[in-house]
Amino acid sequence: MADLSSRNPDWWRQAVIYQVYPRSFADADGDGLGDLRGVTQRLDHLAVLGVDALWLSPFYPSELADGGYDVADHRDVDPRLGTLDDFDTMVAEAHRLGLKIVVDIVPNHTSHRHPWFQEALRAGPGSAARERYVFRPGRGAHGELPPTDWQSVFGGSAWRRLPDGDWYLHLFAAEQPDLNWENEEVRADFRTTLRFWSDRGVDGFRIDVAHGLAKDLTEPLRHVGDLDATGEDALRRVEPGTHPYWDRDEVHEIYRDWRKIFDAYTPPRTAVAEAWVPDTRRALYARPDELGQAFNFEYLQAHWDADELREVITGSLATARTAGASATWVLSNHDVVRHPSRLMLPPGTDENAWLLSGGRAPAIDPEAGLGRARAATLLMLALPGSAYVYQGEELGLPEAADLPTEVLKDPIWEQTGHVRKGRDGCRVPLPWTTAGPSYGFGPGAAWLPQPASFASYAVEAQAGAEGSTLELYRTALRLRRKLLEGETLTWTPGAPAGVLDFARTGAWRCVTNLTADPVPLPPGEVLLSSTPPSPAGTLPPDTTVWLG
Repeated sequence: MADLSSRNPDWWRQAVIYQVYPRSFADADGDGLGDLRGVTQRLDHLAVLGVDALWLSPFYPSELADGGYDVADHRDVDPRLGTLDDFDTMVAEAHRLGLKIVVDIVPNHTSHRHPWFQEALRAGPGSAARERYVFRPGRGAHGELPPTDWQSVFGGSAWRRLPDGDWYLHLFAAEQPDLNWENEEVRADFRTTLRFWSDRGVDGFRIDVAHGLAKDLTEPLRHVGDLDATGEDALRRVEPGTHPYWDRDEVHEIYRDWRKIFDAYTPPRTAVAEAWVPDTRRALYARPDELGQAFNFEYLQAHWDADELREVITGSLATARTAGASATWVLSNHDVVRHPSRLMLPPGTDENAWLLSGGRAPAIDPEAGLGRARAATLLMLALPGSAYVYQGEELGLPEAADLPTEVLKDPIWEQTGHVRKGRDGCRVPLPWTTAGPSYGFGPGAAWLPQPASFASYAVEAQAGAEGSTLELYRTALRLRRKLLEGETLTWTPGAPAGVLDFARTGAWRCVTNLTADPVPLPPGEVLLSSTPPSPAGTLPPDTTVWLG
């Protein structure tokens, strides 16, 4: 059995990490918002599920202009979510259950409510306080034009003008001013933050917008013309490492500095980069002297197509080997359409248009979507490297695409002038019970409404139920830990078209049928199947089987 305990400093290389979006996980105090005490009360769910760690999305003081990623204090807990004592209790209980804790670090920006930004507003143009952020005078005869054409990820200009005439940079919401990482005070403060949480027992860090910290602030600031402000296409159309604000070469100096802090602890603290960059550039963030690991978004973005997935898997494993890291795999998170829905959308579907239609154009068969999602999960869990699981996917939750617009909280909806619906559909609070005002999420209504269909997905409905998605995850994670041996994958020659077939070190084989027709089931003992096995000795469509 694989040793994924803290005794092994490389536990993270093949771990399963469960993402907790705390405001939507469990509400202990009844205010409709998930909190840290709610997380602590439900940790037994994660222990029984069989994951190795939980990654906690932001729980810091926040105005919630961007779901908690607008941080007003990087070394405290939002009072609505609890206290530092609640955090310490959660960490202690997680460790008692054998679970490790990974927390989000948000270094690209702060909240506009952060004391530093409030000081900068009071201090005025040219002040030292404004040097911690990116302030610039405007263009035009009276400074009425933004300093550049840089665009916000959430839509519109990435610059906002203050009454005193200065403009400040916000690559995300206007309530999220970008920090200036050329400023030594900024760098020193985040060193303090990393030590603060490490000293409280945190085992690792997920680095938000890891590719955005370094910016070319030499004058005059460079325009980007028609380059897409958010996508990887923008990075492919410039010399690598030279985009004015994404994935600049200088960012790696920051992470080499952080690695010295991580390695000062026993065991060393882990880190994973959220870096939306091309595959070859992602390897740089995962080098041993930097963060050590980076999210693999190529896999998440791949269609349900055998040739495409095989190419992505092969390339991702090669990239990880180049970096001396392990690969990462993820199907859902708090920023994307949940995969039971997403994997059923035809290639080329405009996901935003689908969300605006309430999930009706095109309509999705939820049973077919769940079947495909279960197959995708067993495929992912058989791959070498670490897997990141998003809360609720163990229940098979689909995207809540039909949320009425009047309940939306994601700033994308307002900032784009009601053009993009945003990410609320994947952030709807979890159902724990089959009844109650919020299906066991809390004693009252939840901050986002849950569809009535969530009752059938509840933990209470699935726990112990043969064939349920929850029991599939529990069984798969238990088997995975027993079967793990090494980090190699060998493709089986002669696999039928539309079928992925590979072996892991030892006697573990994974076969996925991505076609619309049954295919012959290879010989071997069936250890686990995403759908009931066929008596005719065939592998049904949209099915993964593990063989021993």
